[in-house]
Amino acid sequence: MTHALAAAPAARTGQDSVGLLRLYRAELRWIFRRPRTLAVLGLLALIPIVIGVALTLVDPAEANGGGGGGDGALLASAMNNGFILPVAALTMTLALLLPLASAMAGADAIAGEAAHGTLRGWLIAPVGRGRLLAIKAFGVATVSVLAVLAMTFTGFVTGLIISGTDSMFTLTGSTLSVWDALGRLLIVALWITLQLWAVGAVALAISSFTEHPMLVVASVLAGTIVFTILGFLDAVSWLHPFLLNKDWAQAPASVLMDPLDTTLLGEGALRAACYIVIGLSIAYSRLTTRDG
Repeated sequence: MTHALAAAPAARTGQDSVGLLRLYRAELRWIFRRPRTLAVLGLLALIPIVIGVALTLVDPAEANGGGGGGDGALLASAMNNGFILPVAALTMTLALLLPLASAMAGADAIAGEAAHGTLRGWLIAPVGRGRLLAIKAFGVATVSVLAVLAMTFTGFVTGLIISGTDSMFTLTGSTLSVWDALGRLLIVALWITLQLWAVGAVALAISSFTEHPMLVVASVLAGTIVFTILGFLDAVSWLHPFLLNKDWAQAPASVLMDPLDTTLLGEGALRAACYIVIGLSIAYSRLTTRDG
């Protein structure tokens, strides 16, 4: 009897781990059966290709003369530079389109299932609320990872096809090998993925309070726009360090410099981690008191 009691926790632990993996696979099947998920990922993957092709049709003299600042200057630098192209594409879409993908995933994860009546089955099933939230968070994180990787891959391949392997150089003029460029792109991809996880955590928090997925998406995008506007107002400069998208326009470009400066990347990563903790904590608090 003692041996049976001792073996019971181990068996239960094994069942829990297998059950968690099975629930995660089921969540992924649910996510990728949604046509809008596949459509958004496909459109994001096409953006670097469209940008690369468009840059080949632009007169270099006109691009350099009218580059201006911000995204325009980054796009002008991406001409004939296979390293800058994927970074420029990721930076441009980080303003709105990439957060949209994470917001949609977060909205469908809880509010979408509540609207279809399937969330109640999760809540009354013998599945802990923490495990339920973990499955939903992993699903949102998977969508974020795939969105960033799809853009990074198509952008890098497009840059190689258009400009060749000898076009990898930084804004400061130093030449990079293909592997060095890939390493820096991986840093940008990981950093942007972390930002999207933060957006997804906020979406999950809002999603736990409503049964209307579109309300979640609208709230997240509206918050992103408001944060952007606040970032331009010097009167609320004390608030700027707390805005999630504070360094979205500048931090990815840090990998384009030599030597690599990770100051903005580190600050942005820490800020995103705080949003993830707060967002998931709110979602968990709501789920533990929700009946359906």
